[in-house]
Amino acid sequence: MKRAAFCRRIAATLALGVGLAASGCGYHTAGNTVALPQNVHTIAIPGFVSRSPSFGIERLLTDAVVREFDARTQYHVVHDANSDADAVLKATVLSATANPLAYDSQTGRAVSALITVNIQVTLTGREGKVFFENPSYLFHEQYEISSDLHSFFQEDSPAVDRLSRDFAHTLVANILEAY
Repeated sequence: MKRAAFCRRIAATLALGVGLAASGCGYHTAGNTVALPQNVHTIAIPGFVSRSPSFGIERLLTDAVVREFDARTQYHVVHDANSDADAVLKATVLSATANPLAYDSQTGRAVSALITVNIQVTLTGREGKVFFENPSYLFHEQYEISSDLHSFFQEDSPAVDRLSRDFAHTLVANILEAY
C-alpha cells in the first residue's frame, strides 16, 4: 500500500514537471521581444560625434553599428539624419583613453594597456519620442604592447576594432531585445 502511494506521488511529480516544461514556465528565448514600434522600417545612423581627442574612434564605432544592424536586422539603414527615416540613432563618444595595465618588472616598460571608451546613445522616432537611450555605455579592451622592435606590431588598432564590434553587438541587442 505504501509503495503504491509512493509510485503515485512520483508519477504526479513527473507529470507536473513535464507539464511545466511543456508550458515554458513563462520564460522566452532572447530576441523575441522587439522594443521598436511596428512602423519603424528605416533607421538613420549618422556619423557618431566624438568629444575625445582619440582620432577616428567615432568612425570605427559608427561603421561597426551600421554593419551590425545590416547583419542582424531587416531595417533599412541610411546615413543622413535629415532623411525620411522612421528613427535616428545618435551617439557621442564621451571619452576614449588608453592606460597602462601591466609593466615589465625588469625594464619598467608597459607590456599591456587597457582601452576604455564611454559612449552616449539615443534612438528617437520622427516625432522625437525616445525609443532607446543609454547615457553611458562603458567598454574596455585589453591589448599587448610589443617590446620586440624587430617584430613590432601595433596591437591597439585591432583592440579598438574588437571593442567597436563588441559595442555594436551589445547596442543592437539592447535595442532589439529591450534589455
